[in-house]
Amino acid sequence: MRLTEITESVSKRGSASAGMVKEGLPRGVEITLALLGLAVTTPLWIVAAISVAASSPGPILFRQERLGRYGIPFTLYKFRTMHVAQEGMQVTARDDTRVTSVGRVLRLMKLDEWPELWNVAKGDMSLVGPRPEVPRYVKLDDPLWQQVFHVRPGITDPVAVHLRNEEELMSRVEGDRERFYVETLLRYKLLGNLAYLQRRTWRSDIAVLVKTITAVAFPGTAPAPSVQEIADFMKER
Repeated sequence: MRLTEITESVSKRGSASAGMVKEGLPRGVEITLALLGLAVTTPLWIVAAISVAASSPGPILFRQERLGRYGIPFTLYKFRTMHVAQEGMQVTARDDTRVTSVGRVLRLMKLDEWPELWNVAKGDMSLVGPRPEVPRYVKLDDPLWQQVFHVRPGITDPVAVHLRNEEELMSRVEGDRERFYVETLLRYKLLGNLAYLQRRTWRSDIAVLVKTITAVAFPGTAPAPSVQEIADFMKER
């Protein structure tokens, strides 16, 4: 199924799956919080930008195509954390040599994702929602993806908090890491995201934001599953 077909299918069809997912924080509140966040963190942006520029040659911001609501592509913004012109899989592990020294710090503290506040202000993303994926790993005719596409992707979500150590987890995968990501971890995320979206409220979105901040500040408060635990869980699905 082509992208245009899935976009029309999801956006126009009042399907049962659309009714299963729920909205969270009102857009007006999200835009206000995003703009406030951009204003408050401006001094830190300057520090991060200088650090990225000094770490290696290349642009300060990283731009990448992701799929948003209704499967519509958009440009995601992040602080660049890798050396430029580095090809490879679009999944990153803790031991990935493409990541710069400054980039490792930004990734660890999730500071590389601050520019996504602009995506929220523009309407590409929400503060809370399933993390947007690159087209390469999305199966447009998968019913799970079609349900996820009924909402805007987000900067954070309960699964992202649960898998806060995803890069460390990926570094422990033996064998084909990309295959594990696509066939196991990504589906694990989809199931978790849909479970949340079916019970979502604006209050639960606020709770996710609080948990995210807490997990970043105190990593020990958000213990993550192991590779084996995820694999065992998915065997039953």
